[in-house]
Amino acid sequence: MDLIVMGVGVMIGAGIFSLAGRQAATMAGPGVVLSFMIAGITSLLVAFCFAELSSALPTSGSAYTFTYVIFGEVWAWNVGWALVMELLFASAVVSRVWSLYAAQLLTDLGVRLPAPLAAVTGRAEGFDLFTLFILVLLTVVVTLGARIGLRALRIIVVAKLLTIGAVIVVGITHFDQRNLSAIPAPSASVMSATNVLDSSLLGLVFGQTSAFGWFGIFSASAVITFAYIGFDVVATAAEESEDAPWSVPKGIIRSLIVTTVIYIAVALVMVGMTSYEKIDRGAPLANAFHAAGEGFMVHVINLGAVLGLTTVVLVLLVGLTRVLFSMARDGLFPRGLARVNRRYRSPTRVTLLIGGTAVLLAEFVPMNALEPLVVIGALFVFIAVACGVIRMRQTMPDLPRIFRVPLSPVVPIASIAACLWLLVNLQVITWLYFIAWTAFGMMVYLLYGRRNSVLAGPEQPQEALAPVLRGRHRR
Repeated sequence: MDLIVMGVGVMIGAGIFSLAGRQAATMAGPGVVLSFMIAGITSLLVAFCFAELSSALPTSGSAYTFTYVIFGEVWAWNVGWALVMELLFASAVVSRVWSLYAAQLLTDLGVRLPAPLAAVTGRAEGFDLFTLFILVLLTVVVTLGARIGLRALRIIVVAKLLTIGAVIVVGITHFDQRNLSAIPAPSASVMSATNVLDSSLLGLVFGQTSAFGWFGIFSASAVITFAYIGFDVVATAAEESEDAPWSVPKGIIRSLIVTTVIYIAVALVMVGMTSYEKIDRGAPLANAFHAAGEGFMVHVINLGAVLGLTTVVLVLLVGLTRVLFSMARDGLFPRGLARVNRRYRSPTRVTLLIGGTAVLLAEFVPMNALEPLVVIGALFVFIAVACGVIRMRQTMPDLPRIFRVPLSPVVPIASIAACLWLLVNLQVITWLYFIAWTAFGMMVYLLYGRRNSVLAGPEQPQEALAPVLRGRHRR
């Protein structure tokens, strides 16, 4: 149950309170419900792959450790580096969104901050005091130990689910089926030299970009994948879970199913309440209820958003801490980062490093630049895990697996194909940034990680690493 709470806590957040409305207004119209279904099914296929590898290799490194055992150190580094980008950038993005909703909540409640503070709170860009506050607060919570963070997580997740339940129940009373039938026609624009970098790979190939229609629905699905990012974080808690080979796969799959159902229900209510042409891009859900004459629900939604985004940032920080802890333990980062504080029983050094870096990113890098990089990093990791299931069935058939992906290799291949389709719907500029990030990571690996690795170099065969993970499995 704690793992399900963890998964729900990290996944239900910006996807409900802002992302769905933005994509409905600009790309998919009422078809955004289908976009959530497509992204959810893709994530579920990948979740099956995560579940099998987690049952066989229950370690805190998640996809990083899976890849280390199956493909070797070089691929493990690239996957771990992509995980760092995914979780770190997501922490920065969500904390900035948290600040916007916190400022709006105070305004709606009539709380006025002094002018100097009001000038640096609730800002979409530039230095923001609320962003700094939430990141510092949650970094301290994670530093003090996993149990403290888990207790806070349980309480906040319950409050968040109550808020979402109220949104669905009240929203149904204002549901208008005509809003769903008003499906916009596709609109296409021929690419020019000035916008080629902002176009998707698919648009680059076919010479045009499309909004609405099926292309708009699929393009929205690629962005909406951001909403489902986090179910893989559940695997990072394996070394702190009881009976991990059983509990971690269950936690991954069940939390994702719960989240998918909630997302589809809220998206359906939102586009049923308001025509896609009238959806506000800034605060779509809150403004939909305001237009329906449910002013009280605006306060409920803003409070739910603040609580929901708090749990997202908290779990992202916890997951990233465990990934970097595993990489440092293996020598790919300085091993001092893998030291566990005896008093708090948590890796305090790596937690403080992550918190400080997230603050710098959130304060000085635009949110719109980081969000697509989170998606491309996650999809890269998803593909690596799906490939790992196929490869491990061939090279390590006798490794104990409590959970097995059904219909393998059909399901892993389907998940790879789905992730690739979402990837080609991302903008070219996102790909260029990702390539630059990966190249920089390889420089770090060649200059430091390769020389200081304590498990194996890139030349060591993958079979030699299996006993190491079997030892962790027994522990």
